[in-house]
Amino acid sequence: MNRFDLAAVIIECQPMRYTPVGIPVLELVLQHDSEQIEAGMARKVSCTLDAVALGDLAVSLQHAGAGSVLQARGFLAATRKGSMKVKFHLQQARVQPAVSGIQTA
Repeated sequence: MNRFDLAAVIIECQPMRYTPVGIPVLELVLQHDSEQIEAGMARKVSCTLDAVALGDLAVSLQHAGAGSVLQARGFLAATRKGSMKVKFHLQQARVQPAVSGIQTA
């Protein structure tokens, strides 16, 4: 199973683009910070992750600016065939208002 749930802050949101057949595509960069328990010990976790939304979800997220908090679910896939890098493909997402103190670009 490849299901990924993440709470993150949008740190970059590219302008909407469209595939050759007209499907909306929105590219995002997400920042996640949390504390997780691993082997019985607390561990701070921080990562930046490329993400993409397609179709109606892309349209609904296009006005979410940098600093907005995103609760998202989707799957991980290679950025391109043969690549070791992954991208978070959003299938569901809920946006909360921007976090104070984070500057928008």
